[in-house]
Amino acid sequence: MRRVVITGMGCVSALGSTAASTWAGMKEGRSGIGPLTGLDDPTLKTTVAAQARSYVAGDHFDDKRLVLLDPVSQFALVAARQAMAQAGLQLHGDAAERAAVVIGTGIGGASTQDQMARRLYGERNPRVHPMAIVRVMPNAPASHISLEFGLRGPVFAVASACASANHAIAQALLLLQAGQADVALAGGVEACITVATVKAWEAMRVMADDTCRPFSKGRRGLVLGEGGGVFVLETLAHAQARGATILAELAGAGMSADAADIVMPDAGGAARAMRTALRQAGLAPQDVDYINAHGTGTAANDCTETRAIRAVFGSCADALAVSSTKAMHGHALGGSGAIELVAVLGALREQIVPPTINYLGPDPECDLNVVPNTAQQRPVRVALSNSFAFGGLNAVLALRRWD
Repeated sequence: MRRVVITGMGCVSALGSTAASTWAGMKEGRSGIGPLTGLDDPTLKTTVAAQARSYVAGDHFDDKRLVLLDPVSQFALVAARQAMAQAGLQLHGDAAERAAVVIGTGIGGASTQDQMARRLYGERNPRVHPMAIVRVMPNAPASHISLEFGLRGPVFAVASACASANHAIAQALLLLQAGQADVALAGGVEACITVATVKAWEAMRVMADDTCRPFSKGRRGLVLGEGGGVFVLETLAHAQARGATILAELAGAGMSADAADIVMPDAGGAARAMRTALRQAGLAPQDVDYINAHGTGTAANDCTETRAIRAVFGSCADALAVSSTKAMHGHALGGSGAIELVAVLGALREQIVPPTINYLGPDPECDLNVVPNTAQQRPVRVALSNSFAFGGLNAVLALRRWD
């Protein structure tokens, strides 16, 4: 089977508008969570969010282009530009026909949906923006990347809630392994901090009122974030033929469904996805050094993920470093897995495991080395990245350091 490597990455997050600034914030243990701003609705109870405050649309797009772009597509394009620049790729002719784009998003153009609803139902104005459909559609981020870089291979969107980014990257991996493409831009994005989305999450009663504290005693729930990431994936042969700098090998992916409950996580489903990722990558539990956990900071999710990790790794679990970077960049739903892949690539390349910040002390049901509050310098040869979603959908990526 064709081996697949990563040669470029880009990111927009609450920690910065580039992959480099996002990784720097992660290493520092810096929080991107702050007061929620920009939403004019007195009924909102939520006071904190992880917003991409350093991102300014006008720095990247002119007014004519912005007419077509919901923020979710803006984030995708900015991240894709970074990834392509780092990879040093320009694809034309037959090469462009062998290039895929797979982008995950849980919601799509949420800001445009919100604006339309306010206009139609709040203002009783029957006219909506003529480009509303192309701004809203979940495939817009993937399509805009295809258009910008002239990529004419398989292009599509993946929507699996909070596992969307990892599912998209897994699908791109499968395309390359199957010989349907030589290069793929893959990742996930979300621009979900809108009144309607925040209100919907408030109704579920899983939102923290202070900050995100994954795996910690006293954790009070998740904090919404925004942004995402895009990565250049290539077959190893393609990357080597052009002398590309390889960031890491994407060695395998595991996907599973709980088939148990629409919202409550199931340790068995998460464990199956991790086992499948290891099996596809040809790895054993003792090979893994680091897991970037899904770790949302909710009472049920963190202890369920802990049980799943212990079921897969057994006695090896105590030697693992397991951290959740959502304590820094928030839960960007369909974009989270892509932001977290920046953390995994950083850990593999620099041998530094980013911390789980805001940690107040151990929860007996989360009895792992969760890298509390301060990054740890340690060998990282192999890492997993976990994403688990409402609907009982799980996607896990396995990565190997490239020397």
